[in-house]
Amino acid sequence: MDTLISNVTAVTMNEKMDVLFGAYIGITDGKISYIGKAAPEEQPATIVDGTGMVAIPGLINCHTHLATAVLRGYCDDLKDLEALEQQLQKESKMDSRCAKAAASLAIAECLRFGITSVSDLYYYPDATAEAVAQAGIKANLALSAYRFIDQNEDFDFDTDEQCQELVRIVEKWHGHDSGRIRIDAGIHSEYTSNHRLWEGLVGYAAEKKLGLQLHLDETHAEAEGCLDRTGLTPGELLDCHRLFHLPTTAAGGGYLSEEEKTLLGKRKISLVALPMAAEKNGRNCADIPGCVKAGMNVALGTDGAMEGGNLDLFEVMRAACGNARQAAADASALPAPAALMMATVCAARAQGRAEECGMLKTGMDADIVLVDFSAPHLIPCHNVLSSLVFAAKGGDVAMTMVRGKILYQNGTFPTIDLKAVVAELTGYAIPRLFHDA
Repeated sequence: MDTLISNVTAVTMNEKMDVLFGAYIGITDGKISYIGKAAPEEQPATIVDGTGMVAIPGLINCHTHLATAVLRGYCDDLKDLEALEQQLQKESKMDSRCAKAAASLAIAECLRFGITSVSDLYYYPDATAEAVAQAGIKANLALSAYRFIDQNEDFDFDTDEQCQELVRIVEKWHGHDSGRIRIDAGIHSEYTSNHRLWEGLVGYAAEKKLGLQLHLDETHAEAEGCLDRTGLTPGELLDCHRLFHLPTTAAGGGYLSEEEKTLLGKRKISLVALPMAAEKNGRNCADIPGCVKAGMNVALGTDGAMEGGNLDLFEVMRAACGNARQAAADASALPAPAALMMATVCAARAQGRAEECGMLKTGMDADIVLVDFSAPHLIPCHNVLSSLVFAAKGGDVAMTMVRGKILYQNGTFPTIDLKAVVAELTGYAIPRLFHDA
């Protein structure tokens, strides 16, 4: 046994939702090899004292844009079109070096807040993959393909620039480090692309058995614009072109019609609610209970640091419950255990990783987070699950481990040179984006 976490409260998130007090978690070769209330007979090489700590499965952020960390705070308090204009202006100056530095910073933030896996939909996927590979976090990465292809324009997947970038990324990174990095196909959204691109991507993704990431019904203008142009909702239009025949993760969903919910439920789509980012930007949050009732797998995401302000999934869990309860005028509308499920078990399912993570269970990857429950705002603790959602925050994380390797512990990042990352941001990325020539 490589590592033993001793005397910890273990929130397993298993099928019975077992919470084990005074538990022991053994780790061997990156997997959970023991979990129980009695100390194992096998002696570990290393012991981590879990006294006063709560162990949870690593949180999974199912929708973000890591590299937009460099734009954090820049577009705040602007309306959608104004914010988009400012964002595009700065993004036009970005390059791979900027993206890698910003992604590395965002990954450090994720690890600080107990996030062990992310789904990233953005540009510069090669640079982001390099940052992910070096840091040790898990990731599903998708190139956010966009652009309209004119009906009279020849389209060939084998020569199209964005499609061929996806092919290169898949060949280089898909399955890297025994699947720690996975590549998904991606489109930005319905309104920034059209069927010729969609169908090319769908054919390739189906052949390679890739998932799909996209934004869907994130804004009122998106939903109404599609209906006005085509007579169909975004979900109905994309379904006509077989996008949802792929394992799909759709982010947003604040403006889904009832018909779309039924359709997406039938297609077993994973819907990623973005309650914190939606609230910050004056948008609707997805109807989480309604989406679950329709048959969707619902997970949670922070969106990018630019959109949501930070990458704290504890805040997102709390916001998800608050939004659902306020909408229903019912304090029981979305219970704390359900929010935890969305950030762990359902999120692992959305990433296609349900067999490897999302629970503290023997045989699964040792993606484990220790939350320090000795802080004043976590005392007393009458209900561990409730306290995790309504009282804890990302700053209470004491340790984040992925596949048995500690990636964050008490202010240190063993796999990330944070000073070098900040120097790269302040010395290169920020001047390039924000200092006019």
